[in-house]
Amino acid sequence: MATDLINTPSAKPVMQRSLRRSVTIKGTGLHTGKRASVSIHPAPAGTGILFIRADIKQSPEILAHFSRVVSTQLATTLGTDGVTVSTVEHLLATFVGMAIDNAVIEVSGPEVPVLDGSAALYCEAFEAAGIVDQDLPRRRIRLLKPIEVRIGEKWAIAEPCEHLEIHGTVEFDHPYIGYQEAVFIEGQTPFSEIAPARTFGFFKDVQALRRMGLTLGGSLENAVVLDEVAIMNPEGLRFGNEFARHKVLDALGDFCLAGAMLSAKIRLHRAGHDLHRKLLEEWFRDAANFDGGPVPAAQSESQGPGSSATDGRGALSAIAG
Repeated sequence: MATDLINTPSAKPVMQRSLRRSVTIKGTGLHTGKRASVSIHPAPAGTGILFIRADIKQSPEILAHFSRVVSTQLATTLGTDGVTVSTVEHLLATFVGMAIDNAVIEVSGPEVPVLDGSAALYCEAFEAAGIVDQDLPRRRIRLLKPIEVRIGEKWAIAEPCEHLEIHGTVEFDHPYIGYQEAVFIEGQTPFSEIAPARTFGFFKDVQALRRMGLTLGGSLENAVVLDEVAIMNPEGLRFGNEFARHKVLDALGDFCLAGAMLSAKIRLHRAGHDLHRKLLEEWFRDAANFDGGPVPAAQSESQGPGSSATDGRGALSAIAG
């Protein structure tokens, strides 16, 4: 699968990008277990990534931004005015991995389809749609000083760097996992080495999660499932370190919520969506931590990040016209 590298920093401005045409992808929600579809539309430069619930009349736009995260329980859930969309991380990782800055996303329900548990099918759909350069330079936000966050045994350390690096490690007491690591380096690591890595879970946890209303759509078709001693999927793993690669994939998706490309070397251990959000909150807590753009969360709620000159419905009207 030939996918684009993330744009590499250079003296020449890197321009924003969007899809050439709309694509619609259908599947099942990992947690709801219900059929779901998502339509990704081109959007003008400066729009950012916007979600709209197609099943709700006059749905508010939900900006893909860490200030809009309302839950990190086993997935990243965004929300505005009580309207939410969940399990957005694999789709968002595809925007980062394929260097796409602007899109309007219509979702048919409360959850984005999980597909095969990875970002591979989103990559294929985007490649088929085509990608076009736009008329504004791409924003990049550079970390200026080290930051560190911890949640129990989980930790994240970010240090200044001229490009994005993510070094992810996982550690589980299981013969097929143990200690693993994976690395993504902007401009060096093809996204095709990260995108196919699937989400994973343990069979012993399935019943408890389902009683909580989670993983109702989970199966061997969309996740790597492990029992006490082995992998239950008959096809086995796609990579020897697939678990660590998937953690890096999730991180790419969650860091899309910065609203611009990040420049930093980020080391993550046993990370999850909660740790990713906490790292972004610490990053943007102090304007002295970064350069390359305004503090996104500093805008008032009445004039929040979603109130840009180009809104999602304007973009959709332009497409329809």
